[in-house]
Amino acid sequence: MKFLLLLLLFVTFVFASVDINKADKKELETLHGIGVKKAEKIISFRKENGCFESIEDLAKVKGIGPKTIEKNRKNLTLSECE
Repeated sequence: MKFLLLLLLFVTFVFASVDINKADKKELETLHGIGVKKAEKIISFRKENGCFESIEDLAKVKGIGPKTIEKNRKNLTLSECE
């Protein structure tokens, strides 16, 4: 029973949606093709330019292109800027 609970928690974490306007570095690193450096670039971009207005705006971050966005699209969400 404990194994199933741990498996469920792991699957939920791995396949959880990542809000690109609020995610911290660790959350961003769960995305395919996003490591420490790219996660830091995403956070820096947000700080300098404000919130992303669309998922496609993620391509404005140096090193992130359409292929990376498409590989992660089903796991990306976008909250409104505050």
